[in-house]
Amino acid sequence: MVKNFSFVALILATSICNAQLSPAITSWLQNNTIFGSYYTAASGSTPIPMTVLANCQEVSYSSSWVYVKTRGIPIYPTGVFTGDGNRNLAGDQNAIYRFPLVPAKNTGTLVSTSPGNNGVFINGVSIFDYQDGVKYLSTAVNGICGGPGNPQCPGGMSYVSPWNRDAIPAERKGFDCAKGHPAGTNYHHHQNPSAFKHDGKTSISWSDICSTYNSDALYTIDTSKHSPLLGYAYDGFPIYGAYAYKNLDGTGGIVRILSSYSLKNHTTRTNGPNVGQTIGTQTFFNGYFREDYEYIASTDPERLDLSNGRFCVTPEYPNGTYAYFTTVNADHSSAYPYIIGPTFYGTRTASKVTGINEAVTVYTAGTTGVSNLDLNNFEINIFPNPSEEFIAVQINGLNKENLKIEMFNFEGKLIQTASLNAGATLSYLDIRTVYAGSYLVKISGAKTSSNHKIVISK
Repeated sequence: MVKNFSFVALILATSICNAQLSPAITSWLQNNTIFGSYYTAASGSTPIPMTVLANCQEVSYSSSWVYVKTRGIPIYPTGVFTGDGNRNLAGDQNAIYRFPLVPAKNTGTLVSTSPGNNGVFINGVSIFDYQDGVKYLSTAVNGICGGPGNPQCPGGMSYVSPWNRDAIPAERKGFDCAKGHPAGTNYHHHQNPSAFKHDGKTSISWSDICSTYNSDALYTIDTSKHSPLLGYAYDGFPIYGAYAYKNLDGTGGIVRILSSYSLKNHTTRTNGPNVGQTIGTQTFFNGYFREDYEYIASTDPERLDLSNGRFCVTPEYPNGTYAYFTTVNADHSSAYPYIIGPTFYGTRTASKVTGINEAVTVYTAGTTGVSNLDLNNFEINIFPNPSEEFIAVQINGLNKENLKIEMFNFEGKLIQTASLNAGATLSYLDIRTVYAGSYLVKISGAKTSSNHKIVISK
């Protein structure tokens, strides 16, 4: 009996230890000092400080669940939201999300994603699927109902239409520079959370909002490294960026992970508008509706399944996990189904709760060293260099801690300081009053620092 008891105790202790080290606990970006900010049309290029804390405020866990308290506001500025009739501001969600520590595969009928939250990014920002509540309605003036500026659908959200709008192409002009916008006040992303301006193509072709209302994003795409863990879906499985190991066992080098959905080669839509047809002011191009896509199964390991995921080895899960990926095209524009869906792979057990009704342990970020960055493993861009007016410091990938930026002259005198906060990838030094010459920019984290020579020419 003693041996059996000891064995059970050992298993229990191991389980608790593993729970403490689970990425589902340690990956959230915690902050209780830095506030969010936002733009309005009146503020121009200067963001307005909020009184709402950014990122997540507390993470706690039991043997079965992890709880994340967040206001739903990112570190990077939000807004302005133009082009889709949405004039709301991102607001305080004061949310508690509960995720399972041991997610389970759904062995029955897959559950469809739904309008609204289907997951949460590690900065506490909501994850939506492709849909925005706008649907085809033949009797409507512009052929659509639901959403800002459109007539209400018959029966509201319960209205069933064979054609449901894809938010990404249809609402592109309504996203801010960080590719987000609010539903009510619930700021969210439908797609890969990298800024338009960071995706390797001029913002003019995708969005012109960055030129006035400049913003950062949760991370920047780095094609040479496995993408970071970005969040968790409501079935408890992790969500990664667009690049990962080619093979499921973690070999094969880094490749872009591909969606298995493609646009149909069709010109007519049953019980819907023809491709290219215009009703009122709305033209229904191919890709306007989610139903314009079809799933084509593939045996290629870099191709994802019906739910936009695969079972594979990742840096955080060396023994393998099912994971979703934020799919993008070759030019890094967003690729359907974007994040999750249209169905969950696992059993949807996560939810927004009103309180925590069990004994939990509060996780203090950094106590295990999991969140401390090694700056030598990141590509850091300092640009323009030489420069006359400003220096931008950008870190590729995901920044998980607050970094200090210092500029010194070569006599060792500190000239300027700035910060690059967790959940952001870009910061600036204003050098308009700095003399021409060579300087050293030092970027410091909790464990390491990185030095870079810059030239100021005037």
